[in-house]
Amino acid sequence: MSREKQRGLRGPVRLALIAVLIMATAWLQACGANNSSNGNAKDSANAGASASTGTETAAAADKDSKVPAVLNYGYIGSNNKNLPGGAEGWGFYKGIIQAELKKYGIEEVKLTGFPNGPDQTESLISGRLDFGGLGDTPAIIAAASGAKTRLINQTTITNIGYLLSGPNGPKTVEELKGKTIAIQKGSYMHRYVVGLLKQAGVTDYKLVHMLIPDAQAALAKGDVDAMTNTGYTAQKLLGQGYTLIDDSTKHPELHGTGVTVVSESYLKKFPDFPKVWNEARQKALEDLKQHEDEYYQFIADLNKTTVDLAKKVSPISDITVEPFPAEGITRITGTKDFLVEEGLAKKDYKIEDWEVK
Repeated sequence: MSREKQRGLRGPVRLALIAVLIMATAWLQACGANNSSNGNAKDSANAGASASTGTETAAAADKDSKVPAVLNYGYIGSNNKNLPGGAEGWGFYKGIIQAELKKYGIEEVKLTGFPNGPDQTESLISGRLDFGGLGDTPAIIAAASGAKTRLINQTTITNIGYLLSGPNGPKTVEELKGKTIAIQKGSYMHRYVVGLLKQAGVTDYKLVHMLIPDAQAALAKGDVDAMTNTGYTAQKLLGQGYTLIDDSTKHPELHGTGVTVVSESYLKKFPDFPKVWNEARQKALEDLKQHEDEYYQFIADLNKTTVDLAKKVSPISDITVEPFPAEGITRITGTKDFLVEEGLAKKDYKIEDWEVK
C-alpha cells in the first residue's frame, strides 16, 4: 500500500480506536459501580446481622477463629445422666451452658465421668479432654509434674474427706498405728488422711491405693483396717453401722477444694474460654438458686439418694460464687505447700501464677 493511502486511512482508524477505548472505559466504570453496589449491599446485610445479634458480635468473630465445634469436658463421678453436680451439672442439665457456649461456635459438649482425679488429669494431659472439674490435689500434683494446664476457677472450697473403719474397727486416729488404710492415691482424700495422721503424730501405718468400691469390699472382708471416703458413699456406710473415725469438718485446713482446669493447648485455640466458661457457670448458678427444690431433686437423682441427704451433703451454700474466693486460695495454697513438703508434688510454684484471671 502507498504512503498516501496509509495517510488517508490513519484518520478513520484513530477515530475508531478512540471510540473503542471510550466504550471500554464506560463498561469498566459500570462494572465497578455494580461491584460497589453489591459490596454496599453486603455491608448493609452484615451491619444488619450485627445489629440483630447484639451482644453476639464477639461470638461471630469467634466462630471464624480456631475454636473447635466440639468441647470435651471431664468430671468426677458416674451416673445414668452423665452429669456432674453443682452449678456445672445444673447448667448442662437445663441447657444453660450449652446455649452460652454456642454463641462462640461450640456446637457440642462431650462429657466424660472419671472415678478419680488422677485418671482425669491423665486424659487431660493426653489431649482427650480440653478441660475438667476435679479435686485440687490431683490437679496440683499434675501441674507440679509439668502438666500444661491452667486453673480457671474453684467450684467449692469445702470438699469433705471421711475416714471410716468397720463396725468393730479402730475408733480413733491414734488406733490406726500399725494399720492398713485404703486411699485413692493422689486425691484430696489422700492429702486429708496424710495430714490428719501427721497432726496426730501417727507415723507407723500403711497406705494402699484402691478406688472406693474396691476399698469398701476390702474393708468388709477385713483386708484393710480403714478407708478414706467421700460424700454419699460415706453416708451410706455410716448408715450401715460403719465407724466414723474422723472427717475434715473438724479440720477445715484439711478440706479439699474443687477446681476447674483447662489445657494450655485449648487456651491457644480459645484464649477467652476461662471468661466465657465462668460467665456461663454464673448464669447456671443464678438459675439454680431460683429453683432450689428442683436442684436438690436433681442431685438426689444423680446420686440415687434422698433429697434430705442431698441437702446435707451438697448444700447450695457450698457452691462458690466467685471464681477465686480469698479463703479458697488460702486453702489451695495450703494444700499445695503440704504436697510439696511431703514430696507428693514434684516442684513448688505459686498458685497465682497458675490461675487465669
